[in-house]
Amino acid sequence: MSNSLVDASPRSLGRFSVGPLAYGLWRFTGDDIAAGRGLIEAALDAGMNLMDTADVYGLDWGGTGFGSVEEGLGRVLADAPHLRDRMVLATKGGIAPPVPYDSSPGYLRAACEASLRRLRVDVIDLYQIHRPDMYTHPAAVAETLMALRAEGKIVEVGVSNHTPAQVAALAAHLDGPIVATQPEFSPAQLAPMRDGTFDQAMERGITPLAWSPLGGGKLATGEGVRPELIAVLDELAAREGVDRATISLAFVLAHPARPVAIIGSQRTDRIAGAPAAFTVQLDRTDVYRIFVASEGVPLP
Repeated sequence: MSNSLVDASPRSLGRFSVGPLAYGLWRFTGDDIAAGRGLIEAALDAGMNLMDTADVYGLDWGGTGFGSVEEGLGRVLADAPHLRDRMVLATKGGIAPPVPYDSSPGYLRAACEASLRRLRVDVIDLYQIHRPDMYTHPAAVAETLMALRAEGKIVEVGVSNHTPAQVAALAAHLDGPIVATQPEFSPAQLAPMRDGTFDQAMERGITPLAWSPLGGGKLATGEGVRPELIAVLDELAAREGVDRATISLAFVLAHPARPVAIIGSQRTDRIAGAPAAFTVQLDRTDVYRIFVASEGVPLP
């Protein structure tokens, strides 16, 4: 029996089951429908049935503006409607440029309904508050989310970039669970292991959706990352016969909070190759070596 900590089994998002790898659409900014469909199909074929986007995606990374990534995915779904049945569709709202964050009832409802129109769908499977609006009471956020769910516009509720205390405050006013929390997590970013995010997720049965599991590409290139960390990742990659990025994904999948790693590659070959992480064998010695090399401080 393998003693590997890497967990490749499906994760639960309320009534949905999703693969341990998800496809993130932050960089999905091209206007070629066929190319976009190719990326979506490659991700689905690789078991990435969770598609994660946001209304604000498109304001950067070469996009044409607010909502443009949702519109692009909507064009793909209009071109190939059968793909909708293969995916768990997730998006986010609550960022309102140039105002930083807005989760007020009127804005949040309008944002969700606009996302439905852009995506050309009847329901959003997982609707997430993108960043906490500290000037909206969580009871008001909860009331809006519960109303949207009662109307059949959303199914499950999640959060992104929330502290554990912010998650608890929102959860106290909801009549159903928060099924997902979305922190940055990678071998180069261990904050969720230290700040209570993963502890709360395990306490409440919330599935973490780890964004930037490759450190925004830094773990692949090695730029801006502690050389000690790169050395450990390279050593493990050589032992396992994979590349450094694959070891990084495996590390994310090894935590007992059972995170989903969200990848955002715009290359179908890299998407298809990502499940190689499932074959990686990482034991406690391996993951703690990565942890210490990342922080640069010995464990007590």
